[in-house]
Amino acid sequence: MADAATWSSKLNIWVTGAGSGIGEALVRRLIAEGHFVIISGRNRAPLLAIQQAAPTHVKVLDCDVGNDQSMVSAASDLQEITDQLDLVIACAGTCEYDEGLTLDIDSYRRVFDANFFGLVNTLRASLPLLGGSRAPVFVAVGSLSSVIGFPRAEAYGASKAAVDYFTQAVRADTSLTSLRTVLVRPGFIDTPLTRKNDFDMPFLMAPEKAAERILSGVKAGRHRIDFPRRLSWPLRLLRFFSPVWFRLIAPRMTRIQKLRKA
Repeated sequence: MADAATWSSKLNIWVTGAGSGIGEALVRRLIAEGHFVIISGRNRAPLLAIQQAAPTHVKVLDCDVGNDQSMVSAASDLQEITDQLDLVIACAGTCEYDEGLTLDIDSYRRVFDANFFGLVNTLRASLPLLGGSRAPVFVAVGSLSSVIGFPRAEAYGASKAAVDYFTQAVRADTSLTSLRTVLVRPGFIDTPLTRKNDFDMPFLMAPEKAAERILSGVKAGRHRIDFPRRLSWPLRLLRFFSPVWFRLIAPRMTRIQKLRKA
């Protein structure tokens, strides 16, 4: 997948979370390059709009990646659509913040179902079809929030940390095969999810720019794609010097002044 000859041909690609944000931007770029793209998302309307704009290049696959039964059906439907996948990009995800360290189990499960188990379900559904490609690629979209602990992001950050480890473990397990796994860790991207945030988002990036970074990295044969560097490098440095983060920066960000009494 890293050579120009491969990308000059028509690829079969599946993108989840394709109805908005990074997923939608990726799909539009891939369509413009002439590839056949299978698109999935929980909101059917924007998917149909994309398909209507390019009916010969797009097929909608109805599924909810966080729902196990839905993904069993999706795996069967996927094999009806194509007998081979060259590239899978798992963009589907959600975010719920833990306000005041409530540790709401239902909230945590929703986040993990979408962000982590949704990723596992996506790989499980696509893996048999990836085996038919000469150089298959599986891309998991994580987050720079997995680099170090952020206030209120216990559920979201933990789910993305699980994505990080899972992707690396799959890379290790498939090291003797042709499958290439790619972990993408973006910073703040201007999407419907981030527009709900009530805090400053440094180096906010348009989804179109994020899609460009991701595809450039995939085409270059990379296994990890972190961006923007202006955010990723300081976070990595702060992880190495974690006392600076937890003593000086995190206390300015948290909203918890004392623990709740029973």
